[in-house]
Amino acid sequence: MSSFLIVLDLVLLVIILVMVGFWAWNKIQAKSIGGELTNEEFKEGMRKAQIIDLREKEPFKRKHIDGARNLPYTMLKYQYTELRSDLPVYLYSDSKTITLRAARFLKKKGFVSIHWLKDGFEAWDGRTKKSKY
Repeated sequence: MSSFLIVLDLVLLVIILVMVGFWAWNKIQAKSIGGELTNEEFKEGMRKAQIIDLREKEPFKRKHIDGARNLPYTMLKYQYTELRSDLPVYLYSDSKTITLRAARFLKKKGFVSIHWLKDGFEAWDGRTKKSKY
């Protein structure tokens, strides 16, 4: 019975180490790409940036950050050339994973200044707008 507990402990230790490693890797990757912005930092820089809403069309229509452009993550690899690589890109979505994937993709395509809304659209406290179409 004790050998079973030792194996179980080792399996749990490996799982924990993998999870911590994945978390640390994401943190390191995020810092090398650009960075998270609080609501206040996002508001301060958004006049000089391209604000990209990575959500699909319907959620964007319902409500989005005023001045944002809808470029769903599913279409990013086809439409990223519509963005200017010489201007900062401010990303947001409902999912941090999707936002980080989009930031990594844009980094690989030569974009230099990439930032994202720290807690996503759900935590946004600035001006919003509904689409007319």
